[in-house]
Amino acid sequence: MVSPLVIIPARLASTRLPGKPLADIAGKPMIVRVMEAALAADIGPVIVAAADQAICDAVQDAGGNAVLTNPALPSGSDRVWEAAQLVDAHGKHDLIINLQGDLPTFPPSSLRAILNPLNKPEFDIATLVTPVLSEEEKLASSVVKVACDFPIDAISAPALYFSRLPLPWGEGLLWHHVGVYGWRRDALQQFVSLPESGLEKREKLEQLRALEAGMRIGCAKIDIAPFGVDTPADLERARQAFGA
Repeated sequence: MVSPLVIIPARLASTRLPGKPLADIAGKPMIVRVMEAALAADIGPVIVAAADQAICDAVQDAGGNAVLTNPALPSGSDRVWEAAQLVDAHGKHDLIINLQGDLPTFPPSSLRAILNPLNKPEFDIATLVTPVLSEEEKLASSVVKVACDFPIDAISAPALYFSRLPLPWGEGLLWHHVGVYGWRRDALQQFVSLPESGLEKREKLEQLRALEAGMRIGCAKIDIAPFGVDTPADLERARQAFGA
């Protein structure tokens, strides 16, 4: 029986929107909005892995659980692994779900979908994809595309490559990668122990480190890509989504 643990990494030191985990969205900090979405998914305990005490305080004031992690950690994946060791040292939870802390409108059903690929033993990691809907989205380097193909009625498919360029070539759907991950615990432990890989450095995509190391990533489909909050305009959009 699988036992997921949802961990949300968060830090105040954002270059484009400093302090964004604590940005107010209709009366609640953004990190609390993300935590509430994760709790609504009801797949397991939810922990915020905070790089700053102020984030811990905000989460705990809202009745949530947070753990303070080393602020010098280089990535969200490293922060998630440190938090998993702190709150679950004995490895009770065999699946670690990494939900980004800047997705306040993330649908709970999408978090549940990430478990689908992990029902198959051949996948070490799960992630989410959604169809590319426009030429602008297709060509935007900020939109990561995934080379994957879903047979009819399939709920998961292997990811063969990730790129900021449109791929694969030819007629058919292109898939937009949504950067939320489900890790088998041993896969996450292995991943954070590896150095940056060549393709990871070239594309600026850490999931390529996993592929280059021989790990298999399974994709699950969701209908619409949730938007991340990276700029003041994104923050205003999130506020409008909550009626503020």
